[in-house]
Amino acid sequence: MFKRMLAGGLIAGFGAGLFAAVLHFAFVQELILHAELYETGELVHFDTHAVGDESEAVSHDGHDHSHGDADGADTSALTRNVMTVLFTGLIYAGYGLILAAAYQVAGLFGRQISLQQGILWGIAGFACFQLAPAMGLAPELPGTTAADITLRQIWWLGTVLATGAGLALIGYGRSLPFVVGGAVLLALPHVIGAPVLDEFHGIAPPELAGEFSARVLGVGLAVWALLGWLTARFAAPEAA
Repeated sequence: MFKRMLAGGLIAGFGAGLFAAVLHFAFVQELILHAELYETGELVHFDTHAVGDESEAVSHDGHDHSHGDADGADTSALTRNVMTVLFTGLIYAGYGLILAAAYQVAGLFGRQISLQQGILWGIAGFACFQLAPAMGLAPELPGTTAADITLRQIWWLGTVLATGAGLALIGYGRSLPFVVGGAVLLALPHVIGAPVLDEFHGIAPPELAGEFSARVLGVGLAVWALLGWLTARFAAPEAA
């Protein structure tokens, strides 16, 4: 049982991670690269100057890039992409192990996880690890200013635990007090509130940040649904 959980969780997680990397390259990376131009100062948001009767956005690159370091840039991009694939696979492998362990706990209570139920468990994992935390700490583009990272990590972890426990109580509670307790847990992190700065300011345009957050969450939903299905396929306890 332990070998099935370990091997199945790793296989399912890394497979979902590869899918996540593909979606990242297709929908997310272009926004990150665009935001990095604002972070480095090559593009400046709302920095304008008058030219005659017109006003133009300032671009510090001057459209006069040297191609002498093209090989170095290609190597850097390749290294970046390889590391993205590797670390995305490892992150979701960890998530796969967590989901596989949760399936084992469910099995101890006599609940078999079908492939269809696995998708629902995956969506619940997305709600715990990405959707609920994003309600207080939205996905951030490069150069985004934010509150103290330790405080944000504590709030994120508390939100993950509270959301997971709340969903479990609502989904498997056998009486109204369990459902009420689950609802309270779901709301508690947001009543406390995520750590934020006193004022809002950033480098990249807010439209870019909004699109980035939406795409990150959309990709996360798709990947977690697949992760739930794969983990149910490879790591869920077998029927007795």
